[in-house]
Amino acid sequence: MRFSNSMALRALPVISFGVSVNAFWRMPCRARSGLARMDPLVSVGTTSGHVHAIHGSSGFSETADTSALLAGECTSCQVSQDKSAYWTPALYFQNTDTNTFTLVDQVGGMLAYYLLYPNAGQTNITAFPSGFEMISGDTNQRNFTYPVPDIPKSNWNVAPYNTQSFLRQAALGFNCLNYQAAAEGSLYRHFMPDKTYLDAHCTDGVRFELMFPSCWNGKDLTSADKKSHVAFPSEVMTGDCPSGFETRLPSLFYEIIWNTYAFKGQNGQFVIANGDPTGYGFHGDFMMGWDETFLQNAVDTCTNLSGQIQDCPLFTIQDESTYSNCNFTVPEALVSENVVSGMTALPGNVPIMSGPAYAKGPAAGSTNTVSNIPLPPASSTAIPTSSAVPTLSYSAGTTASSSGQYAPGGVFAAISSKTSLSSGASAATTTAAPSLGDAADASQSFFSTQYETQGQKVMEVFWVEEVVTVTESETTTVFAAPTPTAQGAYKKRHMHAHLHQHRRLR
Repeated sequence: MRFSNSMALRALPVISFGVSVNAFWRMPCRARSGLARMDPLVSVGTTSGHVHAIHGSSGFSETADTSALLAGECTSCQVSQDKSAYWTPALYFQNTDTNTFTLVDQVGGMLAYYLLYPNAGQTNITAFPSGFEMISGDTNQRNFTYPVPDIPKSNWNVAPYNTQSFLRQAALGFNCLNYQAAAEGSLYRHFMPDKTYLDAHCTDGVRFELMFPSCWNGKDLTSADKKSHVAFPSEVMTGDCPSGFETRLPSLFYEIIWNTYAFKGQNGQFVIANGDPTGYGFHGDFMMGWDETFLQNAVDTCTNLSGQIQDCPLFTIQDESTYSNCNFTVPEALVSENVVSGMTALPGNVPIMSGPAYAKGPAAGSTNTVSNIPLPPASSTAIPTSSAVPTLSYSAGTTASSSGQYAPGGVFAAISSKTSLSSGASAATTTAAPSLGDAADASQSFFSTQYETQGQKVMEVFWVEEVVTVTESETTTVFAAPTPTAQGAYKKRHMHAHLHQHRRLR
């Protein structure tokens, strides 16, 4: 067995597929457009119950729709034509010694994957239509009543696994990151590990993962609960669409890295902004912000297996100075709200509800609102027992099989984001990102991947079962340290020069 190595450059990932996988692209949104209690899908025209980390168009607001997003002056994502809005609840650390909450640093913004999986026997995928919106996940879910870990997908064709209820919960992932070990598989763990486990094993933080439904009823742009007009295919990422939802959309997949390891050794727990310490209630929202015709052209044209936006000739790529300075306007009522640190309760006074009973927070289509949910008694912020979530030990993700068929939920291996800081630098200096040809053949199957950091260099080692060429290139990246603010809509553009040093799907 021989290996080839190539330096990881500018956080642009290399994805390795088998020969018969489908195309995709990943949309980097490395800067937040804002951080605030806003949610135009659930709390239209009013303050949201909990804080969201928001990415995308500056046209985002409490009443935003596709037209408003398209009218936005900018986007915090790297492709200028993508003015969609992507948002998820933020993550906080509750320190029990000081009885305060602190926002956990978000590493490198987020990635939104557009995976192009057609229905069996077909090749066409329908772009999200203008006005389309949806939610994945259930903010009030606080338990998982299925086996841990998941049973093999080959057995998902029988009850209760062939139900949307199971598939919705299996669409969540909490990936324990340790760049010195082979990566866990995506969607391997459907709950947030407790702090003891995070401190001991997840030295590079935890990656929140969320799959969205990709099967559409072909007519409704939305629904009362923002979910009923779409459905998951039989294997969450891939598989067959259920009857009545035969129109296949791009398979949207979010991932966000949170620097939980920064709180190692401190007493307390991690809590999602919606009052969820378990992870079962993690969720995300999507609002279409592309020109529909343009997006359809991209779906039909941008079929390079690299997944890199640079390989799509239609996309206009923005530089960091442009996308990192894109913000939406925060409502006056929220401008002075502290959503960053030193709070004695979660923003919005959200009660901590560890379950296993179903929580009572606001949700799309429900009668619960921020105003009619009582504030929690002081005892509700107590640390839940370890039985709130099970323990699922580390397991390396599977690779693509020798037949070249990609197994959904395979490895998304992250690259260490260690870089140097210089307070006097105003912009990053990088070399061009390597193409797949520089690092590896896109059709080649890799046995394993290894990452090593030496100073400013990140070495990516591909282990293969044949002789391949050894190539190297290197980059020096220098960033200015951000100046934080403790007010509402706090925008943490970059944590410790936190580019989303990202991963391979294999």
